[in-house]
Amino acid sequence: MKLSMYPIVALCLFTGCKEETKIKESIKVTYPKTTKVDTITDYFGTQVKDPYRWLEDDMSEETGAWVKAENKATYGYLDNIPFRNELKERLTELWNYEKVGSPFKEGDYTYFYKNDGLQNQYVIYRYKTGDDPETATVFLDPNTFKEDGTISLGGLSFSDSGKMAAYSISEGGSDWRKILVINAETNKIVEDTLIDIKFSGISWKSNDGFYYSSYDKPKGSELSAKTDQHKLFYHKLGTKQKDDVLIYGGTASEKHRYVAGYTSEDNTYLMVSASVSTSGNKLFIKDLSNPKSNFITILDDTDSDTNLLHNEGSTLYLLTNRNAPNKRVVKVDASNPNPENWVDVIPETENVLSAGSGGGYIFANYMVDAVSKVMQYDFNGKLIREIKLPGVGSAGGFGSKKDETELYYSFTNYVTPGSIYKFDMKTGDSQLYRKPDIDFDPEAYESNQIFYTSKDGTKVPLIITHKKGLKLDGKNPTILYGYGGFNISLTPSFSIANAVWMEQGGVYAVANLRGGGEYGKKWHDAGTQLKKQNVFDDFIAAGEYLINEKYTSSDYLAIRGGSNGGLLVGATMTQRPDLAKVALPAVGVLDMLRYHTFTAGAGWAYDYGTAEDSKEMFEYLKGYSPVHNVKANTQYPATLITTGDHDDRVVPAHSFKFAAELQDKQTGENPVLIRIETDAGHGAGTPVSKTIEQYADIYGFTLYNMGFQVLPKKVGSTLKQ
Repeated sequence: MKLSMYPIVALCLFTGCKEETKIKESIKVTYPKTTKVDTITDYFGTQVKDPYRWLEDDMSEETGAWVKAENKATYGYLDNIPFRNELKERLTELWNYEKVGSPFKEGDYTYFYKNDGLQNQYVIYRYKTGDDPETATVFLDPNTFKEDGTISLGGLSFSDSGKMAAYSISEGGSDWRKILVINAETNKIVEDTLIDIKFSGISWKSNDGFYYSSYDKPKGSELSAKTDQHKLFYHKLGTKQKDDVLIYGGTASEKHRYVAGYTSEDNTYLMVSASVSTSGNKLFIKDLSNPKSNFITILDDTDSDTNLLHNEGSTLYLLTNRNAPNKRVVKVDASNPNPENWVDVIPETENVLSAGSGGGYIFANYMVDAVSKVMQYDFNGKLIREIKLPGVGSAGGFGSKKDETELYYSFTNYVTPGSIYKFDMKTGDSQLYRKPDIDFDPEAYESNQIFYTSKDGTKVPLIITHKKGLKLDGKNPTILYGYGGFNISLTPSFSIANAVWMEQGGVYAVANLRGGGEYGKKWHDAGTQLKKQNVFDDFIAAGEYLINEKYTSSDYLAIRGGSNGGLLVGATMTQRPDLAKVALPAVGVLDMLRYHTFTAGAGWAYDYGTAEDSKEMFEYLKGYSPVHNVKANTQYPATLITTGDHDDRVVPAHSFKFAAELQDKQTGENPVLIRIETDAGHGAGTPVSKTIEQYADIYGFTLYNMGFQVLPKKVGSTLKQ
């Protein structure tokens, strides 16, 4: 590939934004002028212009000034939405209820996460196991890390004895982490902070130290520079990080973009998983009881996803989709763990399997048309019982330590706030443990699953949730949400933000598109690489279904998605600009010709392919890449692009370039805005205060551009003429 740059003389890279004016029925906005630079890349003989490539430099003063100018224009618009503050107040009011996580035992204590309501980050509490939970005291409060909540807790892991703990923190939403080690009995930090850690768990080797993963610090911007050589290290307590032992990775001959190490519950084995992409892994095992042992290969290819579920002595129980697209549980002896020796314990079924273990049992959580069905087995594969769930929805948390007799699981769906149930593994008795006290009445809403037909005849599930008694007149404000990638499944779950949307009479619809994991590996693969268009076709067909059935119309439809879902929205709105009134792409992968050149983006090639693979792949990617398919003289939906300045998963340059293209070529009065959150990343760890503000802006923008002058649920709502 050749890269040619033709610099041009420009007085500046952007000009300041004029003060916007406000009239009675619309808000006018003047965009900053984004300079175009003659950057051209040659792909297999095709010259592709990239006029906004300068926005990829997140360290430049010019990019920083552009961000400020765009935010000024965006907030100048959002500040004038008449009911934006009402939405923020209602979101704040509904958000303000106590949220408590499932308890878990470590050493002599029982721990749980809790948020009093509007705390930016969850607080970890503990009490002596056997004591009254009401005696719990604060163990770790991430809200004290930084006043505005922009330093968040990543992971927390305890040593075998429970006397030591290590936790990771993220600053400003970045994927880069620091690890701190504390004495869990005194809560005192005991050694130097470990730095420059990314995409890592914390797995203890007994009480002596722990395994973690990271990349070498990249040259240039740590928020956008490429990282593609992941390594597994062992940190022994009391030693310096520079002396940490490299366990796996780092060889010039073989690169692995994702390497993870984890120990078995009994600390007998170290498992190492190595991947070149987000799908498929090699798997190795090492006997920790023998200091002279070497790694034994379980799998030496990345054709499947396989991980250790549990071990009973030398018998390993593995969860795998090798020769089983919907996954199965197999067992094998650790001394000779090759696939030809695997024996089925829970064979593959027609439904996708995830599994946990605890108390001497395996819990098989099946996904049946995107909802949960849970079966309990012993380790011989004998069915003990089907676990009766509280309703139709998503259940999770079926796992515990080997010596436990009870576990705690969660249950939720689109109209049921998440509740926790205590389950007796011997008797099968399930009791409500905690139910949130929230100002929301599930009985006033309904959630129904239908199956619509996509362009090629494929049946696709769609769950539609709204107030009971909805009038099908085509005038209901509707958000259609999707993802469709990376084997990720969208299962029913309650959202405070969605509850506020539905309170306004809004419809919330979620499509389970190809590319996801709802129907296993085949469903995933049907939405990857040269089949990616299936995902967009599925989403478009979902929108058409909602319109044809008069849930909504194009004037009242918004399409929304984040990350890979941001790509989904970007591709849909450029292919079918007439489908929806509003487009809401969040932290999206929007430049499909260059995504693999940033941070860990090359690891997404299993789903996307890259523009360097072949001429066919390049042409396919260019054919749907949102940045490259914005056309002049076209009216696109009112668009609010959202991203974070510390997003080093999907770098904000994707969103910057898409916004610049749309603002340059948009025809008509639909606004195109980009909201760039500061000290925020891809989403994880975002403070509650920032989350509430973001949803108020998103919903305010959406409803206002659908024509509402006041909130829809208010009597006498008026529409712009």
